[in-house]
Amino acid sequence: MNLARLGEESLEKYGEYVALSHDNLASNARSAAALHELAREDWAVAVLPLSHSYGLTVMNAGHLLGTRGVLLRWFNPEEVLRTIQEFKAASMSGVPTMFVYLLNYPGAEQYDTSSIRVWGSGAAPLPVEIVEPFERKFGGKLMEGYGLTEASPVVSAHRLSGVRKLGSVGQPIPGVRVSIQDDDDRMLPAGETGEVCVMGPNVMLGYYRNPEETARTIRGGWLHTGDMGRLDGDGFLYIVERKKDLIIRGGFNIYPREVEEVLYAFPHTAEAAVVGMRDPLMGEDALAFVVLKAGARATAEEVMAFCQTRLARYKCPKLVRFVDSLPKSPAGKILRKELRRQI
Repeated sequence: MNLARLGEESLEKYGEYVALSHDNLASNARSAAALHELAREDWAVAVLPLSHSYGLTVMNAGHLLGTRGVLLRWFNPEEVLRTIQEFKAASMSGVPTMFVYLLNYPGAEQYDTSSIRVWGSGAAPLPVEIVEPFERKFGGKLMEGYGLTEASPVVSAHRLSGVRKLGSVGQPIPGVRVSIQDDDDRMLPAGETGEVCVMGPNVMLGYYRNPEETARTIRGGWLHTGDMGRLDGDGFLYIVERKKDLIIRGGFNIYPREVEEVLYAFPHTAEAAVVGMRDPLMGEDALAFVVLKAGARATAEEVMAFCQTRLARYKCPKLVRFVDSLPKSPAGKILRKELRRQI
């Protein structure tokens, strides 16, 4: 049995360990390997921490396939670009923060990344606004997937040779089922938003020494992820938000990811994150943390005015706070809980 640390959101909620069996991990690696469409002789750049379930599965899938990878000690934009050029690497799996850093890295144009065919993104929402400029700059296809530690971790992914739907996290991987359920555990039809639930050999044994929380999370054989999402008619999954990140302002729902997409479209934004803050009148309101691109300048009023051109007024952040950086996990995932503590 492998005891994997929970993702930051789950750890905040449960303060527990996830118990994953070797069969959980092996099944997830086999499913991920089944989606591989590149030549086994092609090099991959490995930048994910191997202590993280995402990095572990990428590594295990590579072992099954017999592919070749260049393992970097940690993520550094210049070292990544240099490695891609030197080894003519064809792929790299990472988290959205890494791709944002690469996109905004000065001098990236001097490196040849034309060998890259696919960039895999997971562990956090990928801002749709960066996909087109990223691919134009570096080549290849930037494809988003979805997972969580309790699912060993991969649940869904796009296929390189298949249809890509921007904003979606792809279709369930082989052997895994996904359903959308309401608060009474009833399955919802395509197009309706509810809780994302997962069934398959990748679902954890449970929370270590916490049978009560395990029973609350795995019901009727379905892992209840705590993520809100929907399935379209083709089985593509769209993640809307985590339940606990939802902001309810005067009875209206504000999904932080929707606001963040607009913030990333603002020309001077390098990174952005939105969290809820208490409001004496509305109950909650949106607070935006924004990191500006190097050398860029902007005011909160300019950011707000931009948001109002693309969002309903109630969805616009009430406050914009400029920061030098956003708190991140070792895997590069933005930590909303740390931002909430700063309010």
